Amino acid sequence: MEQIVNLHVEKLPEGVYLATSEDIQGLVAQGRTLQETLEIARDVARRLIEARAEREGLPTLAPLQEAFDYPLVVSA
Repeated sequence: MEQIVNLHVEKLPEGVYLATSEDIQGLVAQGRTLQETLEIARDVARRLIEARAEREGLPTLAPLQEAFDYPLVVSA
């Protein structure tokens, strides 16, 4: 089942991106590019959700809806 995890992404002074989430405790991902950071965050989120499901049952995240807002990042 697909679920929505809200990420907070910031560009650090060192030039790398850092992603964290209030939805999934412990989710921290860092990458050289925004795309790399999002890919790492997706993998970390998946692993944390699986680990939590083994311990406590399924997490309570928002299920993916038919329509939702998505911030599209475009470089010009």
